[in-house]
Amino acid sequence: MPVPHTVIAPPGPATRRPYDRAKRLLDVLGAAILLVLTAPLMVLVALLIAISLGRPVLFRQCRPGRDGAPFVLTKFRTMHPPDRGRTGDADRLTPLGRWLRATSLDELPTLWNVLRGEMSLVGPRPLLPEYLERYSPWQARRHEVRPGVTGLAQVRGRNGLDWDEKLDLDVRYVDSRSFRLDLSILSATVLTVLRRDGINAEGSATAHEFLGAHGRPAPAQRDRTAV
Repeated sequence: MPVPHTVIAPPGPATRRPYDRAKRLLDVLGAAILLVLTAPLMVLVALLIAISLGRPVLFRQCRPGRDGAPFVLTKFRTMHPPDRGRTGDADRLTPLGRWLRATSLDELPTLWNVLRGEMSLVGPRPLLPEYLERYSPWQARRHEVRPGVTGLAQVRGRNGLDWDEKLDLDVRYVDSRSFRLDLSILSATVLTVLRRDGINAEGSATAHEFLGAHGRPAPAQRDRTAV
């Protein structure tokens, strides 16, 4: 799905060059090490998907990145393709796919997106292109930074949060981001994955669709301490 390469948010905080360089170094080293360590596991997961779902084993979808620039997100497949018998996420999600999502193993291929510079280890999660026009100006600020494999919203409730809460946490990360905060989020992510917290939204197999900001104003005052 094509996405216009346009800046969708007003200019945000000034570039933090020392931090940005340190974060990019962390992204490259972290993604490279994790790709090497998890390579045997990814081969096993790919074989299981090929047996249960067939090919392709990877799910690719266009997502908006920093400043709304499109990139192709890569994950392991967890669902059957839509057809007459399977239309909703709950019907399409396979038992293997449900387990992969619960353990976050479906996210392992996104490390290639990190290595390519399209994503970061930490940042707002990349959402669907059709959501771009539904954000308020405040919520659109989440695109001032690279999207992340994990983020502040993921360690504060994940899909258990409503959209206003998730998007507000994304913007809080943009304004509060630091090397220390990134390390805190990465550490908290390990616990979140082990506990399998917030995997699904209530009453949904995945997450509810974001329908828009509904005119919700930006917070007048915000807590600068994100974690």
